[in-house]
Amino acid sequence: MGEVKKLKTREEISSECKWDIEKVYATNEAWEKDFEILKKKAEKIKDFSGKLSQPTVLLDYFKVKEDISRLADKLFIFAHLKSDEDRANSTYQSLKDKIDTYLAELRSLGAFFVPEILSLPEDYIEKSIAEVKDLEMYKFLLEDILKMKPHVLSKELEELVASVSDCLEAPGNIFSMLTNADMTFPIIKDESGNDIELTEGNYSGFVRSKDRSVREAAFKALFSAYDKFKNTIATSLTSSIKNNVFIAKTRKYSSALESSLKPNNIPLEVYDNAINTINSNIESLHRYVRIKKKLLGLEEIHMYDLYVPVIDIEKENIEFKKGVEIVKEGLHPLGKEYLSIFDEGIKEGWIDVYENKGKRGGAYSWGCYDTMPYVLLNYNNDLNDVSTLAHEMGHSIHSYYSRKTQPYIYADYELFCAEVASTTNEALLIHYLINRETQKSKKLYLINQELEQIRTTVFRQLMFAEFEKITHESIEKGNPLTAKDLCSIWHELNVKYFGPDMIVDEEIDMEWARIPHFYSDFYVYQYATGYAAASAFAKSILEQGNEAVNKYIGFLKSGGSDYPINILKKAGVDMTTPAPLEATLQRFNELLDMLEQ
Repeated sequence: MGEVKKLKTREEISSECKWDIEKVYATNEAWEKDFEILKKKAEKIKDFSGKLSQPTVLLDYFKVKEDISRLADKLFIFAHLKSDEDRANSTYQSLKDKIDTYLAELRSLGAFFVPEILSLPEDYIEKSIAEVKDLEMYKFLLEDILKMKPHVLSKELEELVASVSDCLEAPGNIFSMLTNADMTFPIIKDESGNDIELTEGNYSGFVRSKDRSVREAAFKALFSAYDKFKNTIATSLTSSIKNNVFIAKTRKYSSALESSLKPNNIPLEVYDNAINTINSNIESLHRYVRIKKKLLGLEEIHMYDLYVPVIDIEKENIEFKKGVEIVKEGLHPLGKEYLSIFDEGIKEGWIDVYENKGKRGGAYSWGCYDTMPYVLLNYNNDLNDVSTLAHEMGHSIHSYYSRKTQPYIYADYELFCAEVASTTNEALLIHYLINRETQKSKKLYLINQELEQIRTTVFRQLMFAEFEKITHESIEKGNPLTAKDLCSIWHELNVKYFGPDMIVDEEIDMEWARIPHFYSDFYVYQYATGYAAASAFAKSILEQGNEAVNKYIGFLKSGGSDYPINILKKAGVDMTTPAPLEATLQRFNELLDMLEQ
Protein backbone atom coordinates (compact mmCIF):
# COMPACT_ATOMS: atom_id res chain seq x y z
CA MET A 1 0.00 0.00 0.00
CA GLY A 2 1.37 3.40 -0.98
CA GLU A 3 1.71 6.34 1.36
CA VAL A 4 -1.45 8.47 1.71
CA LYS A 5 -0.92 11.82 0.01
CA LYS A 6 -2.05 14.52 2.39
CA LEU A 7 -3.06 18.04 1.50
CA LYS A 8 -0.49 20.72 2.27
CA THR A 9 -1.22 23.16 5.05
CA ARG A 10 -1.45 26.87 4.24
CA GLU A 11 2.05 27.43 5.63
CA GLU A 12 3.51 24.81 3.29
CA ILE A 13 2.38 26.69 0.15
CA SER A 14 5.07 29.03 -1.23
CA SER A 15 4.33 32.75 -0.99
CA GLU A 16 4.65 33.28 -4.77
CA CYS A 17 1.65 30.98 -5.23
CA LYS A 18 -0.54 32.93 -2.80
CA TRP A 19 -2.52 36.08 -3.44
CA ASP A 20 -1.08 39.26 -1.95
CA ILE A 21 -3.98 40.08 0.35
CA GLU A 22 -1.61 41.97 2.66
CA LYS A 23 -1.80 44.83 0.15
CA VAL A 24 -5.26 45.44 1.60
CA TYR A 25 -4.22 45.14 5.26
CA ALA A 26 -0.67 44.32 6.30
CA THR A 27 -1.79 43.16 9.75
CA ASN A 28 -4.92 42.15 11.62
CA GLU A 29 -4.31 45.14 13.88
CA ALA A 30 -4.59 47.48 10.88
CA TRP A 31 -7.89 45.82 10.02
CA GLU A 32 -9.17 46.25 13.58
CA LYS A 33 -8.15 49.91 13.54
CA ASP A 34 -10.10 50.56 10.33
CA PHE A 35 -13.06 48.62 11.69
CA GLU A 36 -13.26 51.04 14.62
CA ILE A 37 -12.95 53.99 12.20
CA LEU A 38 -15.78 52.54 10.10
CA LYS A 39 -18.10 52.35 13.11
CA LYS A 40 -17.43 55.99 13.98
CA LYS A 41 -17.85 57.21 10.40
CA ALA A 42 -21.04 55.23 9.92
CA GLU A 43 -22.80 57.23 12.61
CA LYS A 44 -22.73 60.24 10.26
CA ILE A 45 -25.28 58.57 7.99
CA LYS A 46 -28.07 59.09 10.50
CA ASP A 47 -27.54 62.86 10.31
CA PHE A 48 -28.96 62.91 6.77
CA SER A 49 -32.29 61.34 7.66
CA GLY A 50 -35.19 63.69 6.86
CA LYS A 51 -32.96 66.22 5.04
CA LEU A 52 -32.61 64.75 1.54
CA SER A 53 -35.11 67.18 0.04
CA GLN A 54 -32.21 69.68 -0.09
CA PRO A 55 -30.12 68.92 -3.21
CA THR A 56 -26.83 70.01 -1.61
CA VAL A 57 -27.50 67.72 1.34
CA LEU A 58 -28.32 64.85 -1.03
CA LEU A 59 -24.96 65.32 -2.76
CA ASP A 60 -23.18 65.36 0.62
CA TYR A 61 -25.00 62.17 1.56
CA PHE A 62 -23.72 60.41 -1.58
CA LYS A 63 -20.14 61.49 -0.81
CA VAL A 64 -20.26 60.41 2.84
CA LYS A 65 -21.98 57.12 1.96
CA GLU A 66 -19.34 56.34 -0.66
CA ASP A 67 -16.52 56.99 1.79
CA ILE A 68 -18.11 54.66 4.35
CA SER A 69 -19.04 51.99 1.81
CA ARG A 70 -15.55 51.83 0.31
CA LEU A 71 -14.01 51.34 3.74
CA ALA A 72 -16.60 48.66 4.59
CA ASP A 73 -15.88 46.90 1.28
CA LYS A 74 -12.17 46.69 2.05
CA LEU A 75 -12.80 45.28 5.52
CA PHE A 76 -15.28 42.78 4.10
CA ILE A 77 -13.00 41.56 1.30
CA PHE A 78 -9.97 41.11 3.56
CA ALA A 79 -11.90 39.17 6.20
CA HIS A 80 -13.63 36.89 3.68
CA LEU A 81 -10.55 36.16 1.58
CA LYS A 82 -8.43 35.42 4.65
CA SER A 83 -11.21 33.18 5.94
CA ASP A 84 -11.31 31.32 2.61
CA GLU A 85 -7.57 30.58 2.82
CA ASP A 86 -8.30 28.21 5.70
CA ARG A 87 -11.85 27.76 6.95
CA ALA A 88 -10.52 26.15 10.13
CA ASN A 89 -8.60 29.32 11.10
CA SER A 90 -10.71 30.72 13.93
CA THR A 91 -8.98 34.13 13.86
CA TYR A 92 -10.26 34.94 10.39
CA GLN A 93 -13.61 33.27 10.97
CA SER A 94 -13.97 35.74 13.83
CA LEU A 95 -13.07 38.74 11.61
CA LYS A 96 -15.49 37.52 8.95
CA ASP A 97 -18.33 37.10 11.46
CA LYS A 98 -17.52 40.51 12.94
CA ILE A 99 -17.79 42.42 9.67
CA ASP A 100 -20.78 40.40 8.44
CA THR A 101 -22.69 41.17 11.62
CA TYR A 102 -21.75 44.85 11.51
CA LEU A 103 -22.69 45.27 7.85
CA ALA A 104 -26.26 44.27 8.72
CA GLU A 105 -26.24 47.12 11.23
CA LEU A 106 -24.69 49.45 8.65
CA ARG A 107 -27.43 48.64 6.13
CA SER A 108 -30.05 49.45 8.73
CA LEU A 109 -28.41 52.86 9.39
CA GLY A 110 -28.95 53.83 5.76
CA ALA A 111 -32.34 52.17 5.38
CA PHE A 112 -34.09 55.57 5.43
CA PHE A 113 -32.56 56.58 2.08
CA VAL A 114 -34.77 54.81 -0.45
CA PRO A 115 -38.11 55.44 1.34
CA GLU A 116 -37.19 59.11 1.72
CA ILE A 117 -36.29 59.50 -1.96
CA LEU A 118 -39.60 57.90 -2.90
CA SER A 119 -41.51 60.28 -0.67
CA LEU A 120 -40.23 63.31 -2.59
CA PRO A 121 -42.15 64.95 -5.51
CA GLU A 122 -41.91 63.25 -8.92
CA ASP A 123 -39.99 66.14 -10.48
CA TYR A 124 -37.51 66.32 -7.59
CA ILE A 125 -34.63 64.57 -9.40
CA GLU A 126 -34.85 66.77 -12.47
CA LYS A 127 -35.01 69.97 -10.43
CA SER A 128 -32.19 68.88 -8.10
CA ILE A 129 -29.85 68.14 -11.01
CA ALA A 130 -30.64 71.53 -12.52
CA GLU A 131 -29.74 73.16 -9.20
CA VAL A 132 -26.66 71.02 -8.36
CA LYS A 133 -24.90 69.85 -11.51
CA ASP A 134 -22.76 67.25 -9.63
CA LEU A 135 -25.94 65.24 -8.99
CA GLU A 136 -26.10 64.39 -12.72
CA MET A 137 -23.82 61.40 -12.04
CA TYR A 138 -26.48 59.89 -9.77
CA LYS A 139 -29.37 60.26 -12.23
CA PHE A 140 -29.49 56.59 -13.32
CA LEU A 141 -29.27 55.41 -9.71
CA LEU A 142 -32.09 57.71 -8.59
CA GLU A 143 -34.34 56.88 -11.54
CA ASP A 144 -33.76 53.19 -10.88
CA ILE A 145 -34.95 53.69 -7.30
CA LEU A 146 -38.14 55.35 -8.53
CA LYS A 147 -38.90 52.31 -10.71
CA MET A 148 -38.83 50.18 -7.58
CA LYS A 149 -41.40 52.32 -5.76
CA PRO A 150 -44.09 49.57 -5.58
CA HIS A 151 -41.59 47.28 -3.82
CA VAL A 152 -40.01 49.64 -1.30
CA LEU A 153 -41.20 49.51 2.30
CA SER A 154 -41.64 52.17 4.93
CA LYS A 155 -38.54 53.51 6.66
CA GLU A 156 -39.22 51.38 9.74
CA LEU A 157 -39.75 48.18 7.75
CA GLU A 158 -36.67 48.84 5.59
CA GLU A 159 -34.65 49.19 8.79
CA LEU A 160 -36.11 45.93 10.07
CA VAL A 161 -35.32 44.02 6.85
CA ALA A 162 -31.80 45.47 6.79
CA SER A 163 -31.19 44.54 10.41
CA VAL A 164 -32.06 40.86 9.81
CA SER A 165 -30.08 40.52 6.57
CA ASP A 166 -27.25 38.74 8.36
CA CYS A 167 -29.74 36.22 9.77
CA LEU A 168 -31.22 35.65 6.31
CA GLU A 169 -27.76 34.70 5.04
CA ALA A 170 -27.39 32.04 7.76
CA PRO A 171 -28.45 29.04 5.61
CA GLY A 172 -25.71 29.75 3.07
CA ASN A 173 -23.14 30.31 5.80
CA ILE A 174 -24.11 27.06 7.54
CA PHE A 175 -23.88 25.14 4.24
CA SER A 176 -20.46 26.67 3.54
CA MET A 177 -19.05 25.83 6.96
CA LEU A 178 -20.43 22.28 6.87
CA THR A 179 -19.14 21.45 3.39
CA ASN A 180 -15.81 23.32 3.49
CA ALA A 181 -14.68 22.98 7.10
CA ASP A 182 -16.51 20.13 8.85
CA MET A 183 -17.22 17.49 6.21
CA THR A 184 -14.57 14.92 5.42
CA PHE A 185 -14.49 12.54 2.48
CA PRO A 186 -13.32 8.92 2.27
CA ILE A 187 -9.91 7.64 1.21
CA ILE A 188 -9.97 6.18 -2.31
CA LYS A 189 -7.35 4.57 -4.54
CA ASP A 190 -5.95 6.40 -7.57
CA GLU A 191 -4.97 4.80 -10.89
CA SER A 192 -1.69 3.54 -9.36
CA GLY A 193 -3.36 2.00 -6.35
CA ASN A 194 -2.23 4.75 -3.97
CA ASP A 195 -4.53 5.77 -1.13
CA ILE A 196 -5.70 9.35 -1.68
CA GLU A 197 -7.82 11.58 0.53
CA LEU A 198 -10.82 12.58 -1.60
CA THR A 199 -11.69 16.29 -1.56
CA GLU A 200 -13.99 18.57 -3.51
CA GLY A 201 -10.81 19.96 -5.07
CA ASN A 202 -9.43 16.70 -6.45
CA TYR A 203 -12.80 15.05 -7.21
CA SER A 204 -12.96 16.61 -10.68
CA GLY A 205 -9.71 14.89 -11.61
CA PHE A 206 -10.87 11.48 -10.37
CA VAL A 207 -14.25 11.65 -12.13
CA ARG A 208 -12.39 12.28 -15.42
CA SER A 209 -10.08 9.30 -14.88
CA LYS A 210 -9.62 6.82 -17.73
CA ASP A 211 -9.86 4.09 -15.09
CA ARG A 212 -13.59 3.49 -14.74
CA SER A 213 -13.24 1.92 -11.29
CA VAL A 214 -11.50 5.07 -10.04
CA ARG A 215 -14.18 7.45 -11.26
CA GLU A 216 -16.94 5.15 -9.98
CA ALA A 217 -15.26 4.96 -6.56
CA ALA A 218 -14.81 8.74 -6.40
CA PHE A 219 -18.42 9.31 -7.48
CA LYS A 220 -19.84 6.94 -4.86
CA ALA A 221 -17.50 8.17 -2.11
CA LEU A 222 -18.31 11.84 -2.71
CA PHE A 223 -22.07 11.43 -2.69
CA SER A 224 -22.03 8.98 0.20
CA ALA A 225 -20.43 11.76 2.27
CA TYR A 226 -23.21 14.18 1.32
CA ASP A 227 -25.86 11.54 1.92
CA LYS A 228 -24.84 11.35 5.59
CA PHE A 229 -25.84 15.01 5.96
CA LYS A 230 -28.83 15.05 3.60
CA ASN A 231 -31.40 16.15 6.19
CA THR A 232 -29.18 18.97 7.48
CA ILE A 233 -28.39 20.24 3.99
CA ALA A 234 -32.03 19.92 2.91
CA THR A 235 -33.02 22.07 5.88
CA SER A 236 -30.38 24.70 5.06
CA LEU A 237 -31.43 24.82 1.39
CA THR A 238 -35.17 24.98 2.01
CA SER A 239 -34.56 27.65 4.67
CA SER A 240 -32.67 29.68 2.08
CA ILE A 241 -35.56 29.27 -0.39
CA LYS A 242 -38.06 30.29 2.31
CA ASN A 243 -35.99 33.42 2.93
CA ASN A 244 -36.19 34.28 -0.79
CA VAL A 245 -39.95 33.76 -0.74
CA PHE A 246 -40.26 35.85 2.44
CA ILE A 247 -38.39 38.78 0.90
CA ALA A 248 -40.44 38.53 -2.31
CA LYS A 249 -43.73 38.60 -0.40
CA THR A 250 -42.52 41.37 1.91
CA ARG A 251 -41.59 43.52 -1.10
CA LYS A 252 -44.87 42.74 -2.88
CA TYR A 253 -43.44 40.76 -5.80
CA SER A 254 -45.56 38.09 -7.44
CA SER A 255 -42.82 35.50 -6.95
CA ALA A 256 -39.25 34.98 -5.76
CA LEU A 257 -38.21 34.83 -9.43
CA GLU A 258 -39.67 38.28 -10.10
CA SER A 259 -38.00 39.56 -6.93
CA SER A 260 -34.65 38.39 -8.26
CA LEU A 261 -34.96 39.54 -11.89
CA LYS A 262 -37.05 42.72 -11.83
CA PRO A 263 -34.57 44.95 -9.93
CA ASN A 264 -32.13 44.45 -12.83
CA ASN A 265 -34.85 45.10 -15.41
CA ILE A 266 -34.58 41.53 -16.76
CA PRO A 267 -37.88 40.30 -18.20
CA LEU A 268 -39.13 37.06 -16.60
CA GLU A 269 -39.46 35.71 -20.13
CA VAL A 270 -35.65 35.62 -20.39
CA TYR A 271 -35.57 32.96 -17.65
CA ASP A 272 -38.52 30.98 -18.94
CA ASN A 273 -37.38 31.22 -22.57
CA ALA A 274 -33.97 29.81 -21.62
CA ILE A 275 -35.53 26.77 -19.93
CA ASN A 276 -38.04 26.31 -22.76
CA THR A 277 -35.33 26.61 -25.43
CA ILE A 278 -33.16 23.98 -23.74
CA ASN A 279 -36.13 21.64 -23.31
CA SER A 280 -36.98 22.04 -26.99
CA ASN A 281 -33.42 21.03 -27.87
CA ILE A 282 -32.96 18.33 -25.22
CA GLU A 283 -32.55 15.65 -27.91
CA SER A 284 -29.12 17.16 -28.68
CA LEU A 285 -27.96 16.19 -25.19
CA HIS A 286 -29.50 12.72 -25.58
CA ARG A 287 -27.54 12.40 -28.85
CA TYR A 288 -24.34 13.40 -27.03
CA VAL A 289 -24.93 10.68 -24.43
CA ARG A 290 -25.47 8.09 -27.21
CA ILE A 291 -22.28 9.14 -29.03
CA LYS A 292 -20.29 9.17 -25.79
CA LYS A 293 -21.53 5.70 -24.85
CA LYS A 294 -20.49 4.40 -28.28
CA LEU A 295 -17.06 6.09 -28.34
CA LEU A 296 -16.27 4.89 -24.81
CA GLY A 297 -17.25 1.36 -25.85
CA LEU A 298 -19.66 0.96 -22.94
CA GLU A 299 -22.58 -1.46 -22.71
CA GLU A 300 -24.10 0.90 -20.14
CA ILE A 301 -23.29 4.57 -19.55
CA HIS A 302 -23.52 5.81 -15.96
CA MET A 303 -23.51 9.29 -14.44
CA TYR A 304 -19.86 8.84 -13.40
CA ASP A 305 -18.93 8.36 -17.09
CA LEU A 306 -20.14 11.83 -18.06
CA TYR A 307 -16.92 13.72 -17.46
CA VAL A 308 -14.35 11.30 -18.88
CA PRO A 309 -13.04 12.43 -22.30
CA VAL A 310 -14.30 10.29 -25.18
CA ILE A 311 -10.86 10.32 -26.78
CA ASP A 312 -8.14 8.43 -24.94
CA ILE A 313 -5.03 10.61 -24.81
CA GLU A 314 -2.22 10.74 -22.28
CA LYS A 315 -2.96 13.15 -19.45
CA GLU A 316 -0.85 16.28 -19.79
CA ASN A 317 0.63 17.70 -16.59
CA ILE A 318 0.35 21.47 -17.11
CA GLU A 319 2.31 23.39 -14.49
CA PHE A 320 0.80 26.73 -13.55
CA LYS A 321 3.38 28.85 -15.42
CA LYS A 322 2.75 26.86 -18.59
CA GLY A 323 -1.00 27.24 -18.04
CA VAL A 324 -0.54 31.01 -17.88
CA GLU A 325 1.26 31.01 -21.23
CA ILE A 326 -1.42 28.86 -22.88
CA VAL A 327 -4.17 31.22 -21.68
CA LYS A 328 -2.27 34.28 -22.96
CA GLU A 329 -1.90 32.66 -26.38
CA GLY A 330 -5.61 31.89 -26.47
CA LEU A 331 -6.53 35.45 -25.49
CA HIS A 332 -4.19 37.02 -28.08
CA PRO A 333 -7.14 38.24 -30.25
CA LEU A 334 -8.16 40.60 -27.40
CA GLY A 335 -5.07 42.74 -28.02
CA LYS A 336 -2.01 44.08 -26.23
CA GLU A 337 -3.82 46.18 -23.64
CA TYR A 338 -5.91 43.24 -22.41
CA LEU A 339 -2.86 40.97 -22.23
CA SER A 340 -0.85 43.58 -20.33
CA ILE A 341 -3.58 43.69 -17.68
CA PHE A 342 -3.50 39.87 -17.56
CA ASP A 343 0.28 40.01 -16.99
CA GLU A 344 -0.18 42.57 -14.26
CA GLY A 345 -2.54 40.21 -12.46
CA ILE A 346 -0.03 37.37 -12.56
CA LYS A 347 2.88 39.51 -11.36
CA GLU A 348 1.06 41.58 -8.74
CA GLY A 349 -0.37 38.74 -6.67
CA TRP A 350 -3.99 38.59 -7.77
CA ILE A 351 -4.06 34.78 -7.68
CA ASP A 352 -4.11 32.18 -4.90
CA VAL A 353 -3.11 29.14 -6.92
CA TYR A 354 -3.11 25.82 -5.08
CA GLU A 355 -5.40 23.84 -2.79
CA ASN A 356 -4.44 23.60 0.88
CA LYS A 357 -5.97 22.07 3.98
CA GLY A 358 -9.12 23.99 4.94
CA LYS A 359 -9.12 26.21 1.85
CA ARG A 360 -12.47 26.95 0.27
CA GLY A 361 -13.15 24.70 -2.71
CA GLY A 362 -13.85 25.78 -6.27
CA ALA A 363 -12.73 29.04 -7.82
CA TYR A 364 -13.83 32.67 -7.89
CA SER A 365 -12.83 36.24 -8.64
CA TRP A 366 -13.51 38.78 -5.90
CA GLY A 367 -12.43 42.20 -4.77
CA CYS A 368 -13.68 45.75 -4.45
CA TYR A 369 -13.13 49.26 -5.82
CA ASP A 370 -10.02 49.86 -3.71
CA THR A 371 -8.40 46.42 -3.95
CA MET A 372 -7.03 44.28 -6.70
CA PRO A 373 -9.46 41.79 -8.26
CA TYR A 374 -8.35 38.65 -6.43
CA VAL A 375 -8.65 35.11 -7.85
CA LEU A 376 -9.04 31.94 -5.79
CA LEU A 377 -8.05 28.75 -7.60
CA ASN A 378 -7.48 25.14 -6.57
CA TYR A 379 -5.09 24.49 -9.47
CA ASN A 380 -4.39 20.80 -10.08
CA ASN A 381 -2.24 20.88 -13.25
CA ASP A 382 -4.76 19.73 -15.85
CA LEU A 383 -6.42 21.35 -18.86
CA ASN A 384 -9.61 22.10 -16.95
CA ASP A 385 -7.59 24.13 -14.47
CA VAL A 386 -6.13 26.12 -17.36
CA SER A 387 -9.66 26.84 -18.55
CA THR A 388 -10.64 27.85 -15.00
CA LEU A 389 -7.70 30.28 -14.91
CA ALA A 390 -8.93 31.87 -18.17
CA HIS A 391 -12.48 32.01 -16.76
CA GLU A 392 -11.61 33.67 -13.45
CA MET A 393 -9.19 36.13 -15.04
CA GLY A 394 -12.03 37.07 -17.38
CA HIS A 395 -14.03 38.08 -14.32
CA SER A 396 -11.08 39.92 -12.83
CA ILE A 397 -10.19 41.89 -15.95
CA HIS A 398 -13.87 42.78 -16.36
CA SER A 399 -13.74 44.15 -12.80
CA TYR A 400 -10.43 45.91 -13.51
CA TYR A 401 -11.82 47.74 -16.56
CA SER A 402 -15.08 48.54 -14.82
CA ARG A 403 -13.43 49.99 -11.71
CA LYS A 404 -10.93 51.99 -13.76
CA THR A 405 -13.67 53.47 -15.96
CA GLN A 406 -16.76 53.88 -13.80
CA PRO A 407 -17.33 55.88 -10.62
CA TYR A 408 -17.76 53.80 -7.45
CA ILE A 409 -21.56 53.70 -7.64
CA TYR A 410 -21.54 52.10 -11.13
CA ALA A 411 -18.35 50.03 -10.88
CA ASP A 412 -20.03 46.72 -10.04
CA TYR A 413 -21.65 44.89 -12.95
CA GLU A 414 -24.86 42.99 -12.36
CA LEU A 415 -25.02 39.20 -12.15
CA PHE A 416 -26.61 38.90 -15.59
CA CYS A 417 -23.39 40.27 -17.12
CA ALA A 418 -21.06 38.62 -14.61
CA GLU A 419 -20.46 35.36 -16.50
CA VAL A 420 -20.09 36.90 -19.96
CA ALA A 421 -16.48 38.08 -19.77
CA SER A 422 -15.28 34.92 -18.04
CA THR A 423 -16.94 32.66 -20.60
CA THR A 424 -15.72 34.74 -23.56
CA ASN A 425 -12.20 33.94 -22.36
CA GLU A 426 -13.02 30.23 -22.22
CA ALA A 427 -14.56 30.32 -25.71
CA LEU A 428 -11.48 32.04 -27.18
CA LEU A 429 -9.16 29.61 -25.41
CA ILE A 430 -10.89 26.44 -26.64
CA HIS A 431 -11.12 27.86 -30.18
CA TYR A 432 -7.36 28.51 -30.11
CA LEU A 433 -6.58 25.04 -28.74
CA ILE A 434 -8.72 23.27 -31.38
CA ASN A 435 -7.32 25.33 -34.27
CA ARG A 436 -3.64 24.90 -33.35
CA GLU A 437 -3.87 21.12 -32.80
CA THR A 438 -2.57 18.95 -35.65
CA GLN A 439 -2.81 15.53 -34.00
CA LYS A 440 -6.21 14.01 -34.76
CA SER A 441 -6.76 12.36 -31.38
CA LYS A 442 -5.90 15.53 -29.48
CA LYS A 443 -8.10 17.61 -31.77
CA LEU A 444 -11.04 15.31 -31.10
CA TYR A 445 -10.25 15.48 -27.40
CA LEU A 446 -10.50 19.28 -27.56
CA ILE A 447 -13.72 19.15 -29.58
CA ASN A 448 -15.08 17.02 -26.74
CA GLN A 449 -13.82 19.66 -24.28
CA GLU A 450 -15.90 22.33 -26.03
CA LEU A 451 -18.88 20.01 -26.07
CA GLU A 452 -18.37 19.56 -22.33
CA GLN A 453 -18.23 23.33 -21.83
CA ILE A 454 -21.61 23.69 -23.50
CA ARG A 455 -23.03 20.65 -21.70
CA THR A 456 -21.91 21.86 -18.26
CA THR A 457 -22.44 25.59 -18.75
CA VAL A 458 -25.66 25.57 -20.76
CA PHE A 459 -27.51 22.25 -20.35
CA ARG A 460 -26.36 21.59 -16.79
CA GLN A 461 -26.90 25.12 -15.49
CA LEU A 462 -30.36 25.32 -17.05
CA MET A 463 -31.19 22.01 -15.40
CA PHE A 464 -30.10 23.71 -12.16
CA ALA A 465 -32.29 26.69 -13.07
CA GLU A 466 -35.25 24.39 -13.64
CA PHE A 467 -34.63 22.81 -10.22
CA GLU A 468 -34.62 26.27 -8.62
CA LYS A 469 -37.88 27.18 -10.33
CA ILE A 470 -39.57 23.93 -9.23
CA THR A 471 -38.39 24.20 -5.62
CA HIS A 472 -39.27 27.89 -5.23
CA GLU A 473 -42.72 27.42 -6.77
CA SER A 474 -43.35 24.43 -4.50
CA ILE A 475 -42.55 26.41 -1.35
CA GLU A 476 -44.50 29.42 -2.65
CA LYS A 477 -47.53 27.12 -2.87
CA GLY A 478 -47.01 26.08 0.75
CA ASN A 479 -45.66 22.61 -0.04
CA PRO A 480 -42.74 21.64 2.24
CA LEU A 481 -39.70 19.94 0.71
CA THR A 482 -37.79 17.17 2.50
CA ALA A 483 -34.46 15.65 1.52
CA LYS A 484 -36.44 12.84 -0.14
CA ASP A 485 -38.46 15.37 -2.18
CA LEU A 486 -35.33 17.20 -3.32
CA CYS A 487 -33.68 13.91 -4.31
CA SER A 488 -36.78 12.91 -6.27
CA ILE A 489 -36.96 16.23 -8.16
CA TRP A 490 -33.24 15.99 -8.96
CA HIS A 491 -33.54 12.39 -10.15
CA GLU A 492 -36.42 13.18 -12.51
CA LEU A 493 -34.57 16.13 -14.01
CA ASN A 494 -31.51 13.96 -14.68
CA VAL A 495 -33.69 11.34 -16.38
CA LYS A 496 -35.26 14.03 -18.59
CA TYR A 497 -32.02 15.81 -19.47
CA PHE A 498 -29.78 12.79 -20.12
CA GLY A 499 -32.31 10.59 -21.89
CA PRO A 500 -33.00 6.87 -22.25
CA ASP A 501 -29.39 5.73 -22.77
CA MET A 502 -28.18 7.05 -19.41
CA ILE A 503 -28.27 4.95 -16.24
CA VAL A 504 -29.26 7.57 -13.66
CA ASP A 505 -27.44 6.20 -10.60
CA GLU A 506 -29.13 6.74 -7.26
CA GLU A 507 -26.03 8.51 -5.88
CA ILE A 508 -26.63 11.43 -8.27
CA ASP A 509 -29.90 12.12 -6.47
CA MET A 510 -27.79 13.87 -3.78
CA GLU A 511 -26.02 16.20 -6.22
CA TRP A 512 -28.28 19.16 -5.39
CA ALA A 513 -26.69 19.10 -1.92
CA ARG A 514 -23.24 20.18 -3.15
CA ILE A 515 -24.21 23.18 -5.29
CA PRO A 516 -23.27 26.41 -3.42
CA HIS A 517 -24.89 28.62 -6.06
CA PHE A 518 -28.34 27.50 -4.91
CA TYR A 519 -27.82 29.86 -1.98
CA SER A 520 -27.70 32.80 -4.41
CA ASP A 521 -31.25 32.91 -5.71
CA PHE A 522 -31.70 32.39 -9.44
CA TYR A 523 -28.01 32.87 -10.19
CA VAL A 524 -27.22 29.76 -12.21
CA TYR A 525 -29.34 30.47 -15.32
CA GLN A 526 -27.00 33.37 -15.95
CA TYR A 527 -24.16 30.94 -16.67
CA ALA A 528 -26.20 29.72 -19.65
CA THR A 529 -27.30 33.16 -20.86
CA GLY A 530 -23.75 34.38 -20.19
CA TYR A 531 -22.32 31.54 -22.28
CA ALA A 532 -24.68 32.39 -25.13
CA ALA A 533 -23.66 36.06 -25.02
CA ALA A 534 -19.98 35.08 -24.70
CA SER A 535 -20.20 32.81 -27.74
CA ALA A 536 -21.59 35.73 -29.72
CA PHE A 537 -18.76 38.01 -28.55
CA ALA A 538 -16.04 35.41 -29.24
CA LYS A 539 -17.39 34.74 -32.74
CA SER A 540 -17.40 38.44 -33.63
CA ILE A 541 -13.92 39.01 -32.11
CA LEU A 542 -12.45 36.17 -34.17
CA GLU A 543 -14.25 37.15 -37.37
CA GLN A 544 -14.22 40.97 -37.21
CA GLY A 545 -11.03 41.78 -35.28
CA ASN A 546 -10.41 45.24 -33.80
CA GLU A 547 -13.91 46.61 -34.38
CA ALA A 548 -15.43 43.75 -32.38
CA VAL A 549 -12.69 43.95 -29.72
CA ASN A 550 -13.46 47.64 -29.20
CA LYS A 551 -17.17 46.90 -28.75
CA TYR A 552 -16.31 44.13 -26.32
CA ILE A 553 -13.91 46.30 -24.28
CA GLY A 554 -16.71 48.89 -24.20
CA PHE A 555 -18.90 46.22 -22.62
CA LEU A 556 -16.19 45.47 -20.03
CA LYS A 557 -15.93 49.15 -19.16
CA SER A 558 -19.68 49.65 -18.71
CA GLY A 559 -19.91 48.19 -15.20
CA GLY A 560 -23.38 48.83 -13.82
CA SER A 561 -23.94 52.13 -15.60
CA ASP A 562 -27.09 50.78 -17.32
CA TYR A 563 -29.35 47.72 -17.12
CA PRO A 564 -27.61 44.48 -18.21
CA ILE A 565 -29.92 43.85 -21.15
CA ASN A 566 -29.16 47.37 -22.48
CA ILE A 567 -25.38 47.07 -21.92
CA LEU A 568 -25.26 43.84 -23.93
CA LYS A 569 -27.55 45.21 -26.61
CA LYS A 570 -25.26 48.25 -27.09
CA ALA A 571 -22.36 45.84 -27.58
CA GLY A 572 -24.32 43.93 -30.22
CA VAL A 573 -25.88 41.01 -28.28
CA ASP A 574 -29.67 40.94 -27.77
CA MET A 575 -30.57 38.57 -24.92
CA THR A 576 -34.32 39.27 -25.07
CA THR A 577 -34.44 36.85 -28.02
CA PRO A 578 -33.63 33.10 -28.00
CA ALA A 579 -31.19 33.66 -30.89
CA PRO A 580 -27.89 33.66 -28.88
CA LEU A 581 -28.84 30.46 -27.01
CA GLU A 582 -30.10 28.80 -30.20
CA ALA A 583 -26.79 29.67 -31.92
CA THR A 584 -24.89 28.03 -29.05
CA LEU A 585 -26.99 24.87 -29.41
CA GLN A 586 -26.32 24.93 -33.15
CA ARG A 587 -22.59 24.98 -32.36
CA PHE A 588 -23.14 22.01 -30.02
CA ASN A 589 -24.70 20.05 -32.90
CA GLU A 590 -21.83 21.01 -35.25
CA LEU A 591 -19.32 19.71 -32.70
CA LEU A 592 -21.31 16.47 -32.41
CA ASP A 593 -21.08 16.09 -36.19
CA MET A 594 -17.29 16.51 -35.98
CA LEU A 595 -17.12 13.95 -33.20
CA GLU A 596 -19.11 11.35 -35.18
CA GLN A 597 -16.91 11.80 -38.26
